[in-house]
Amino acid sequence: METTLVLLKPSCVQRLLIGEIIHRFERRGLHIAGLKMMQLDEPILREHYAHLADRPFFPSLAASMMASPIVALAISGVDAVQVVRTMTGSTNGREAAPGTIRGDYSMSNQQNIVHASDSTANAAIELARFFRPEEIFDYTGALQGFIYGEGEAK
Repeated sequence: METTLVLLKPSCVQRLLIGEIIHRFERRGLHIAGLKMMQLDEPILREHYAHLADRPFFPSLAASMMASPIVALAISGVDAVQVVRTMTGSTNGREAAPGTIRGDYSMSNQQNIVHASDSTANAAIELARFFRPEEIFDYTGALQGFIYGEGEAK
C-alpha cells in the first residue's frame, strides 16, 4: 500500500466541499489514514512551495493558501499517488477533464480545490511536513477484500 498527501485548499473549505471530496476518494476505494484541519503560515508554504517561492505570483499563492484553514489528508491504497493524481485532474481547473475533482469543481489554476503529491518520493516528504508519524494510521479496512482482488493489496 502507498500513502499520499492531499490538501483540501481554502477554495475547497470555503465552498463547503470537504465532505464531497473526501467521499469521492473513499468511494473509489482509497482510505483515510490521517486527517486534520490546520491553518497554514508563510514558513510552511515557503517550504512546501520552495520551487515557486521566488516566482512573482508566490505572494498571491501564499495569501490564497492562508485565506482559511486547510484539511490535510493522508490517503492510502494500491498506487495511491497515481490514482489520486488521476482523480484530481490537471492543475488548471479550466483544462481538467470532466469527472475529475478539478474538472468538476474548479475554474482556476490557483483556486483549484486540492493539492496532491506528484510522486512517491514527494509524498513521503510532504506527509512528514504535515503529519507526525503517530498521526498516520496503518490499518486494513473491513471492505478491502471487496476493493482489491486477491494478491493486489500489497
